[in-house]
Parts: sequence; structure tokens; C-alpha cells
Amino acid sequence: MPRIALGYRLRRVLTGGLFMYAIIETGGKQYRAEEGKVIRVEKLPQEKGETIKFEKVLMCVNGEETRVGKPYLDDCRVEGKVVGCGRGRKIIVFKYKPKKNYRRKQGHRQPYTDVLIGAISI
Repeated sequence: MPRIALGYRLRRVLTGGLFMYAIIETGGKQYRAEEGKVIRVEKLPQEKGETIKFEKVLMCVNGEETRVGKPYLDDCRVEGKVVGCGRGRKIIVFKYKPKKNYRRKQGHRQPYTDVLIGAISI
């Protein structure tokens, strides 16, 4: 069983199933944002220590109440603080054509931003 699933189940048991999270979209990807958690998103232009507001909220869960946007919720905002930036681990891109002596090796490191989720407002 994955550790993340165990954490969500344990939190649900300890809080009686009443906790808040939101699904946000940034950088063309969707992330689950909970208050007090750090999420790693695609590189953002903000510097370390600056605050950021995520306007594209797809879904918001507040205890028993679940709200889904079409496609976004207009009255829900997620605020966070940039706690760090960096580059991911290196992946190797290797191109090869057999019998033609064609080999190209290239590395890539994807930049990211770590965001501490501060408040989810409805």
C-alpha cells in the first residue's frame, strides 16, 4: 500500500472525515492542495518567500461538502507561499539508429517550484 494513501486514510480517521482540500491547475497539470502541505509544481516566476494565488480551482472539498467547477470555481481561491525552487533529477535522452553510427546523448533537468499551501478560501 502506498504511503500517501495511508496518510490520507489516517487523516480521515483522526479528523472524523472532516478536512479541506482543493484540486488546482497550474502549469498544465492538476494538483491536490491541502492546507499546510508542500506541493511541487512546474516552475513559477515568483521568487522564494513571495505569496502566490491560484485562481484555477477545479474542485473544493470542505468536510462533507464537495463543489465541482465547470470548469473552474469562481468563488474559491488557494493561497500559497514559495518555499523553494530547483531542478529535478537528470533524465537521459538517447537517440540511436541501428547500423548508421548515429548516437546522440542529451540530458535534461526539469525546473520546479515548491509551494507551501497556506489557505483555501471559499
